[in-house]
Amino acid sequence: MGAVVSCIQSLCQTIGACLMAIVNGIASILQAIVGGIAAFFDIIISCVTCGRGGGRRRRGTSHV
Repeated sequence: MGAVVSCIQSLCQTIGACLMAIVNGIASILQAIVGGIAAFFDIIISCVTCGRGGGRRRRGTSHV
């Protein structure tokens, strides 16, 4: 009887791990899509403002 319970428990753990892997994969895909959209809009805004907008400006300081 203990072998049956162990088998069912192992089966449930495997199904849970598989579902978590699927959810993590979907989340990674969505994160990549959102990052791509943000980068695209960053490029568009940079072109429209001739590169003057945003906080990516370099300062003219020297590191001595």
